[in-house]
This record gives sequence, C-alpha cells and structure tokens, in this order.
Amino acid sequence: MDKNKIIQLLPDIAAFVTIVESKTFSSAAKNLGVTPSGISRQLSRLEKELNVQLIKRSTRNQTITAAGLEVYQYGKNILHNAQEVINLSGQQAQHVDGQLTISAPKAFCRQVLQPMLLAFVDKYPKIKLKIQVTDKPIDPIYHDVDIVFTLTNNPQNNLVAKKLATNQMVLCATPHYLSAKGTPTHPQQLLSHDCIYLGETITDNQWRFKSNNEQVTVTVNGRYVANHTEMRLEAALQNLGIAVLPVFVAKKSLQSGVLTSVLSDWNILDNYQGEVFMQYLPNLNMPYRQRIFLDFISEQFIHLSCMTIDTVN
Repeated sequence: MDKNKIIQLLPDIAAFVTIVESKTFSSAAKNLGVTPSGISRQLSRLEKELNVQLIKRSTRNQTITAAGLEVYQYGKNILHNAQEVINLSGQQAQHVDGQLTISAPKAFCRQVLQPMLLAFVDKYPKIKLKIQVTDKPIDPIYHDVDIVFTLTNNPQNNLVAKKLATNQMVLCATPHYLSAKGTPTHPQQLLSHDCIYLGETITDNQWRFKSNNEQVTVTVNGRYVANHTEMRLEAALQNLGIAVLPVFVAKKSLQSGVLTSVLSDWNILDNYQGEVFMQYLPNLNMPYRQRIFLDFISEQFIHLSCMTIDTVN
C-alpha cells in the first residue's frame, strides 16, 4: 500500500479506535461529531482496504474480532504517537497530560525528591504524578511504574539507567555520646560502642569499611534498631549511639555541629551507597510527559549539594 493510500486511511483508523473504545457506533459518532451512518461507512471502508472483518455487527451488539483487536492496538499506537508529536510543540508543553508513576526509597524521596516533585506538578498542572515510596526492589512492568529511583552501584541491567548523583554514607554520633563513650579511630573499636543499624536482614549489623588497602567487616551491636532512616537519625541525636546514615539525611545536623562525623578517613561499603539513578524501560516512543520529567529532575540535580560529604564542613 502506497503512502498516499495510508494517509487516506488514517481518519478511518481513528474512527475504528473510537468505535472500540466507545463500545457503540452511536457513542463513537457522538464523540467524533459525525453521524452513526458516517462512522459505519468509515469502518466498512477500512475493512475493505485491509480485506479483513474488524467488528462483527448484529442488531443487538458488536464484537471485535481477533484481527480487529490487533488492528486496534496498532491504531491506538498511531494516535498516541500523533499526540506526542503535538506535545513536542513548545506551546503545547504546558498542556501535556496523563499519569506518570514513579517509585523512590523512603528517606531519599522525603528528603531530596519531595521539593522537586512539588515543583514539577506545579509547572505541569495537567500531569497526574503518582508516587510509590518504598525501599523494596521495584520491577517497572510488574508494579506498573514508569520511573524507578535507585541508590545503588548495580542498577538493573534490563533498564535504562540515567545517573543523577553520588549517594554517600556517613558514620556519625553526637559530641555528647562520643565524650561519654570515646571516639573510635578504627572500625574494630565499634565493637565496644552502641551502634544504630537497619535490621531488615541478618547481615545489616555487619558494617564494612575500606581505607587504602585495608578492608574490615565489623559485626556491631546496639540497643536501637530501626528500618527507617529518619528514626535512626533521631536516635543518634538522642545520644543512643553511632549511626550509618546517608549524607542527605545527616548533613544539616553535621553542618550545625549537632552530629559529628566518625571514622571519616574510612569509606563505608554500604548497600545503599553508590549512585543515584533514574531507571526506566527502553522505549523508542517514550511519552512526552515522561521525557519532560526526566529532563526536569536531571536539571534539578545539577544544582543539588546535599548528596556528598565533601560540602558538609
């Protein structure tokens, strides 16, 4: 079929998609502003050109055929792509709509992402932003998520990974606690301290450190264990021990002197230490709302300074 013939069929394809989604010819005709007989002629013309029956019609109902279902899926994609072309216009950017679903770890979402997300929905008021806050691994297909934020050195291989920043961890405690219990100068000395750790798995109290060529693993203990980052921060502030925290959680307390960095000459090899990524399924026809979200968040991270410890003191 030549290009001119395809162009002529585009209105009929759009009419067919509308019929399927509207359930009846009369509803489809009303949605398109034409007569039921007119939309029926469009369907017949499309079936003739494709040489296949798309809908079985009777006096009581209409049933889409297997071939019709396949044509519907292709037709729906054509209309979606046409809408994306329109959305590419700068004049249309403010009017882009639809739902975008993201997921992010709890503390990271609350401490870092939240202001960005609020700014995004303010700038694009017709986009519905659905946020899943969880520390559990997310599969975009199974969980029906468009973009997954991860803090890791090992992003999912089957997803596109857009790096945003580096997430550093810091070992810290209050000056009051360190004055009472002493300041450790080597990871092994943590064995005599109260340590505040995650506690979700049996290895969460195994803290790993590296300095030059030396690597040490210490099985710590403590009186307060919580799988919520901000609760561990609060416990450290209440002089309950030494905690491992993301810099973006502890930074304000470190800058004000309420918390003090411990073993700062050692690198902490934490599961959540690494890069901050936005991950999503490969898609040549990415929805415009997803594209502008990726660009918006990337721009926000360029000016972000709360993720690294080198700007704490």
